[in-house]
Amino acid sequence: MIPPLMPNYNRADLAFERGEGAWLWDAQGRRFLDFGAGIATSSLGHGNPHLVSAIAEQAGRVMHTSNLYRVPQAERLAARLVEATPFADSVYFSNSGAEANEAMVKAVRKYHAAEGRPERFRTICFEGAFHGRTLAMISATGNPKYLEGFGPPVEGFDHVPFGNMNAVRQAITKETAAIMIEPVQGEGGVRPADLRFLRELRAVCDEFGLLLALDEVQTGMGRSGKLWAYEWAGIEPDIISSAKGIGGGFPLGATLAREKVAVHLKPGTHGSTYGGNPLACAAGNAVLDVILAPGFLDGVDRVARHLWRGMLGLAERHPKVVAGVQGAGLLLGLRLQDAVSNSEMQGAAVAEGLLTVAAGMNVLRVAPPLIITEAEADEALRLLDRACLRMTPGEAKAAAK
Repeated sequence: MIPPLMPNYNRADLAFERGEGAWLWDAQGRRFLDFGAGIATSSLGHGNPHLVSAIAEQAGRVMHTSNLYRVPQAERLAARLVEATPFADSVYFSNSGAEANEAMVKAVRKYHAAEGRPERFRTICFEGAFHGRTLAMISATGNPKYLEGFGPPVEGFDHVPFGNMNAVRQAITKETAAIMIEPVQGEGGVRPADLRFLRELRAVCDEFGLLLALDEVQTGMGRSGKLWAYEWAGIEPDIISSAKGIGGGFPLGATLAREKVAVHLKPGTHGSTYGGNPLACAAGNAVLDVILAPGFLDGVDRVARHLWRGMLGLAERHPKVVAGVQGAGLLLGLRLQDAVSNSEMQGAAVAEGLLTVAAGMNVLRVAPPLIITEAEADEALRLLDRACLRMTPGEAKAAAK
């Protein structure tokens, strides 16, 4: 008999009762170091007092009114995001990364149509991408595994190899409207785009009159050590999407755009019942209070570099398990040897008390809360070291000691 919850998730047999900072406790009282952060979402960790207080206070006043009326919390959050994001002039709020990406693609198409180029509706995407689970976004993703059984893909997405500039140029036609890319492919294997490649994409968009659309759902809101990962390349996009860490665990998505794009989303062109409601934006403002505080992002960058060096050390000590390290900021991945599956490695980490997330290309993803300390990074490295021993033939007994 099918369970009350639909069986679309492959859930681990773990249920957590409480959390504090980077730690979670299950119903049996066992403690876990959370280096998955709800898939890079719990940016401030668990039970952050400022975030909890902001949500509780707003919930006690008004949670939802809809976008039929002004939402002062959304107005404040949008103004703060625009001030902190030099290219952006306006923000649209939604509830998730997929919705933020849908809004981004719709805004791109609307811009070209309003500017007298309705034939420009296609978006160049990249192999290995992940942009969400709606019908349009699984089409933008292009992964056959996600498309199977859902009928024909939504028209308008062309896929090229990640990092291949020649393929990008060859894919541009008179119907091309934009190039959409994740600065780091999270689900696709924690693969960072070369900074030079991002700069070349900006140049080719300028050359052909295309919009550069960046999916910063996983990489944004400080995860790279800067507010947005594209900043490391020294470029400015035309439109970006954000979600996950923006609400610290509360559902919130955002699409930030230049005025020339945003101005065409007039009343009735797009909307959301819940998007940007008072409670969600109270959470977003609380998260921004922490992330934009002086020195916070410098601290993220410092701890991320410390963790990166430690993971390189793991690769050196366990060459039979770890093939390499990749990623950026606090979105890192252990690329595993073919003989070691990431699901098995994830299980070994859980057995040691560490939570991680599997990713494509047989990568174990490490995406901790942004508030972790170097000491917590060291503890995670110690637990990963023991997990590697569990996965090394003849070393399981040593790991158990």
